Amino acid sequence: MTLPKVTLRPLEPGDLDLVYTLEIDLYHGGSALTSAPPSRQLISSYITSYSADIHAERQLRLAVCNEQGTAVGIVDLSDYDPHNAHAFVGIAILDAWRHKGFGTAALLALDAYAATIAIHSLLAQVADDNAASRALFVRAGYRSCGCLRSWLRRGRTFADALLFQKLFP
Repeated sequence: MTLPKVTLRPLEPGDLDLVYTLEIDLYHGGSALTSAPPSRQLISSYITSYSADIHAERQLRLAVCNEQGTAVGIVDLSDYDPHNAHAFVGIAILDAWRHKGFGTAALLALDAYAATIAIHSLLAQVADDNAASRALFVRAGYRSCGCLRSWLRRGRTFADALLFQKLFP
């Protein structure tokens, strides 16, 4: 499969609907890290106050845009540790754009950014029942490196979280 061309850019106020849709999808899909769905106001406030400076914020959230400049998803680095040169990676692509290579292209584009801040290791946490995300990270060059047993709440039960890591020279 030929990957689509993507660009990564900082979030803008016009990305409110994109971020809201993806956050609600993550919440209802059981992948959100919050106990309640976020409000549009909360997301709007986040976007307008966010500095997009990974060194100050210790995180970076970027819009994934197709060749026409349409935002099709978001990718983020979180828990950035400049001393140990590592961060966690998260990605979410709008449903209409999934399974078309945008996720893989976005993760590969993120590699170039990671090189500019001398990241040595990127780590992704994926629910063991999310076959599409597992395959995505493998396609992007991540290797399985561990399992956190019963790590993710699924209603009244728990699911394992698989860890995928990509090392840079």
